[in-house]
Amino acid sequence: MKALPKTFASDRAGTWLLGLLLVTGILVPLLNLSTGEAHPLHVSTYTMTLLGKYLCYALLAISVDMIWGYLGILSLGHGAFFALGGYAMGMYLMRQIGSRGVYGNPLLPDFMVFLNWKALPWFWHGFNWFGFAVLMVILVPAALAIVFGWLAFRSRVTGVYLSIMTQALTYALMLAFFRNEMGFGGNNGLTDFKDILGFSLQSDATRAGLFVASTLALAAGYIGCRWIVGSRLGRLSTAIRDQEDRARFIGYRVEDAKLWIFTFSAILAGIAGALYVPQVGIINPTEFAPLASIEIVIWVAVGGRATLYGAIIGALLINFAKSYLTAAFPDAWLFGLGALFVLVTIFLPDGVAGLFKRGRFAGKEAR
Repeated sequence: MKALPKTFASDRAGTWLLGLLLVTGILVPLLNLSTGEAHPLHVSTYTMTLLGKYLCYALLAISVDMIWGYLGILSLGHGAFFALGGYAMGMYLMRQIGSRGVYGNPLLPDFMVFLNWKALPWFWHGFNWFGFAVLMVILVPAALAIVFGWLAFRSRVTGVYLSIMTQALTYALMLAFFRNEMGFGGNNGLTDFKDILGFSLQSDATRAGLFVASTLALAAGYIGCRWIVGSRLGRLSTAIRDQEDRARFIGYRVEDAKLWIFTFSAILAGIAGALYVPQVGIINPTEFAPLASIEIVIWVAVGGRATLYGAIIGALLINFAKSYLTAAFPDAWLFGLGALFVLVTIFLPDGVAGLFKRGRFAGKEAR
């Protein structure tokens, strides 16, 4: 049996986090489905759905950490891939509504009937099949990443200029999806979903299944990223991050390595978006907003760049804090999140994951 890459085998913190995630993926649905609401250990469907949303954000965070932490590309537009994956799944869910919509049209979604559309647009065909939708969840973000990455990397655009280009990309998509004539629901987006694969989205069992799927996707995404980081491609990406010109000078095809990892990262983001939509029940153009993409970078920075498990911690921590603060301090929650980011940046420049590294280093010195 081929040995695991050394970086994977030595990733103790990541292994513990994966174990915790898998235990959570079993316990949370079990406590939701097998205990009554009066039981002290009962996990409500609302809480399970909220945690599922956090797990989707965590998968999105590690996709950004792959290119920022290990490749040195600061993407301020990764929300675009997340939103595209979400729209692909949303289109499937809209096709499943059929004649149960407000206007009772078996073929056209309600917003198309309201806008007096006479026929289903060509790009909506095929989304009545789940397999086709899953394929589009992967292919659409990947295609955009390949086209954008090929043009940008071949032109050797780097640094802040590349970051601005990614932000411009997601902003342009946001403006396009806001238009009613694009055929994606305009500013209201896609919503009022009924079921997925024949199972009602209002059912606790379906919600539990989506939570388990999110947990497994996050675990698989983490393992895949960790494997890449420990591979030859991962070592090359780190060399590109630290000394791109030197890596190119000794004969490596820097642009190809960037394109491969950038595309893989986009696919992870698209999968995260696809799992997010049936759990929250809506997808609209605000997911393309540049501010949303900047927030993802904050998750990674707070958790710890170039650690992967730190990105997961950051996404969970920030979103939990956001949910708590918006309820407890609705008028001041933005200041609380801003203060958290500033404090972590000053006192924990390596993020929360830096605490684990310091503890491990201190333990080695003590021995």
